[in-house]
Amino acid sequence: MSLPLPITDATVAALVADSAAFKQRMLADRALLSATATVAQVCVDAYRAGNKLLIAGNGGSAADAQHFSAELVARFEFDRPGLPAIALTTDTSALTAIGNDYGYERLFARQVEALARPGDVFVGLSTSGNSRNVLKAMEQARSQGVICVALCGQGGRIHELADHVLAMPSTHTPRIQEGHGLIVHILCAMIESALFAAEHQPEPTA
Repeated sequence: MSLPLPITDATVAALVADSAAFKQRMLADRALLSATATVAQVCVDAYRAGNKLLIAGNGGSAADAQHFSAELVARFEFDRPGLPAIALTTDTSALTAIGNDYGYERLFARQVEALARPGDVFVGLSTSGNSRNVLKAMEQARSQGVICVALCGQGGRIHELADHVLAMPSTHTPRIQEGHGLIVHILCAMIESALFAAEHQPEPTA
């Protein structure tokens, strides 16, 4: 919609319709659907091997990183053992020390250097695909034998660095972030189910 946006029911309806149309594009994007299933399996395999997820992004993507980590460490659909996932956006002492001593571009790379082990999964969120601190972290992760996943939009250098790319079919930041939120929930649902659903089957009725 063009600016300014009138504060009316019609504006609300138009924005909801735009979001719904974007999700229909996601549904029609066979490459995205296939890549999402592949990433879910990559995460399941990493967890079964005793590895962990490291997740990072800036701004709204930082919130998505923390959301993803929280759903895995706590729970998503049902009670089960916690899964190791670290949002690299939350430790203010580490963030300010690294930013002060090494610069903002190294904010996540330094944490990856310290925390990542071969076989871990690094998930970098960037709506532009060009967030320099996320790219630096992905470069560092690759050098340490870490599997790299990008949650992004249609463009950016992150496509070149990631092993698996989950690119939203949009160049509009709000829609891209809405897509990331949906993909995070889908990944959590599939990971949790694959690892623990057999232990949480309902008791058969007589």
